[in-house]
Amino acid sequence: MAKVIVLGGCGVVGSVVVEMLSKTPDFSEVFIGDIDLKKAQALAQSLDTKVKAIRVDANDKNSISNAIKGMDMVVNCIGPYYKYEKPILEVVIEAKINYVDVCDDTGATYDALELDNAAKDAGITVLIGMGSSPGITNVLAAYAANDLLEECNSIDMYHIHGGEPNEGPAVIGHRFYCMANPIPMFLNGEAQQIDPKDSAKYVEQVEFINLSGEHTVYPYPHPEPITIPMYIDGLTRVTNKGSVLPEKYYDLTRKIHEIGLDSKEPIVVKDNEGYTRKILPYDFSIQYLIQQREKLLEETNFGDPKGCVKIVVKGKKKRTKEPRTYVFSLVSEGSGKGKGLGEGTGIPAAFGTILLQRGKIDKKGVIPPEACVNAMDFIQLMKELLEIDDSDEEKQSPIIFQSIDKDGNIKTLEF
Repeated sequence: MAKVIVLGGCGVVGSVVVEMLSKTPDFSEVFIGDIDLKKAQALAQSLDTKVKAIRVDANDKNSISNAIKGMDMVVNCIGPYYKYEKPILEVVIEAKINYVDVCDDTGATYDALELDNAAKDAGITVLIGMGSSPGITNVLAAYAANDLLEECNSIDMYHIHGGEPNEGPAVIGHRFYCMANPIPMFLNGEAQQIDPKDSAKYVEQVEFINLSGEHTVYPYPHPEPITIPMYIDGLTRVTNKGSVLPEKYYDLTRKIHEIGLDSKEPIVVKDNEGYTRKILPYDFSIQYLIQQREKLLEETNFGDPKGCVKIVVKGKKKRTKEPRTYVFSLVSEGSGKGKGLGEGTGIPAAFGTILLQRGKIDKKGVIPPEACVNAMDFIQLMKELLEIDDSDEEKQSPIIFQSIDKDGNIKTLEF
């Protein structure tokens, strides 16, 4: 039987992947690879007997190599990906083991794509960005573009979420990283890199099906505008925009970045007693934002984690060639109620791992979800493992699928 290791298996996302894989018969052994061995052992003991723990130091290639030896599959949930994606993937390719990750960093995506020939030579499948966005966004966009439309002109993705019980320094640090780097966008049929200083001109007000009112979404440096035009012909636009709830919290994060308080250059501070010390504005800002987030969640009576990923695909319908818009909304309601970052990202990663193990994905090389994951296979796995039942309100699919005709008439469809 097959063995799988989840690197970063104690994390918010990785622990969800581990739990999901432990419930499926596709793997006889599930290994938690984490730098915190005691925590990994405790998690393993709380799950199925086939779950085991291994210590892995992502900064040590020998440690990675020893941990993945004898595995049939590696799932990488160790971030930040701009630091760890390439060295981990190089070790995995050398070991010739199939691989899945949830990488959402643009720089790391370019790094991974450069290893495509090496992965092909090794005869393995490297499925990158198999989370929510990227991940489900790619799968559903490709389904609409390839199966429902004769011609596909544009794909726009929007995401908003907040209220997760855990939001630590790594999450906030990732946002600072995104705000500081060029934003890939596919505009007028060309790949472009938008300077973050110019992003204001691309801001939109967007409605989400499960949230009241309009919400401001900002250009976000995600991999979809990089990879989707590589696999779907005829596109003139691919964008990804998002925000975080509460919106006051995201506004505060953006302002802190804009005035440079996320700098990692030390400054000398003198306290009231005349003592001086060096501090990093970055460290201060991280802790300040964590504190302010808790206050804002309490002030707004935020409640359970909530959010939505919205994919808008436009083009000409098959056969009739009439203008048609398809909208997918992946909401935190129904079977997704109360689900935060871990579940929203971890569950798709587990599904991609299972589909790869079952032979539903057979392409070799470094490939994004839109190039290899069949939407119907994914939906079937949702029904199987999440016990989706449309007759039960609590178990209904979190994906709402709408068709909008040329006159603006909206029809809700089923897969």
